[in-house]
Amino acid sequence: MDWDNIRTFLAVARRNQFLAAGQLLRVNQATVARRVAALEAALGSTLFERSTTGVTLTDAGKRLMVHAERVESELLQAEADIRQQDLQLSGTVRIGAPDGFSTYFLVPALRTLAERHPGLIVELVPMPIAASLARREVDIAITIEEPDRARVVAQKLTDYSLGIFGNKAYLKRNGRPKALADLSGHTLIGYAETYAFSSALNYVADLFGNHPTKIQCASAVGQVEAVRHGLGLGVLHHFIATTLDNIEPVLPARRATRGYWLAVHEDVQALGRIRAVTDHIVAETATARRRFLVP
Repeated sequence: MDWDNIRTFLAVARRNQFLAAGQLLRVNQATVARRVAALEAALGSTLFERSTTGVTLTDAGKRLMVHAERVESELLQAEADIRQQDLQLSGTVRIGAPDGFSTYFLVPALRTLAERHPGLIVELVPMPIAASLARREVDIAITIEEPDRARVVAQKLTDYSLGIFGNKAYLKRNGRPKALADLSGHTLIGYAETYAFSSALNYVADLFGNHPTKIQCASAVGQVEAVRHGLGLGVLHHFIATTLDNIEPVLPARRATRGYWLAVHEDVQALGRIRAVTDHIVAETATARRRFLVP
């Protein structure tokens, strides 16, 4: 069997769509369909049930998935073994991370890695959920809860704290709250609970108490921009807020603490390019740990 066809089969099985698989493999949908058809012809079995919304594995497809993932794992281990002495690292490393961590910490932290290994291609995607590792949607995941899935190797990166912040001009116009009760007279900005993929994101009550938020954002970057433009008082990460001009803490005694974890699938953790990126993220986070937590 042709490995390209097997690799395409895995991509379709993990993405449940020919189009999405093609985007992952950087080939067009017709090529994906042709490779799957060739594999089905070689095996004499239908591997996917087609529908207007996507595809699902047949019983034959599920059986093949077990063997295909085993072959994939062996090939990845072979690459790790052969490349472990390589000095010039190359290839693509896809990192899924929360947008706040990615935008305000990871992007600037990757500069020295890019200079040291110009052959590396780093892709940053907003996919912090550890399940995406199992589907090979990302190589490295930064999560806000300890991953508990099988075959995932995880380590704690750092704890981080969040507080209430406001734009200086907003505080001048509307006054500075001196107690929790004073928040009732302000526009409050928080995370959109509808889109909270983790209980760790339920930090608004820790900081605002029972006061409702009037502006809700589905991303940390959205919260930052809303506060920065003076829409109201918002919950921000301290490591982000302290880098922004014209932003000041409000009720500094009120804070919430959460954590970041780094997770890698065990099949790829030994690859040189994966190891180089994970080691760099761990080292950069350790160096900057004081930024993540308020004293």
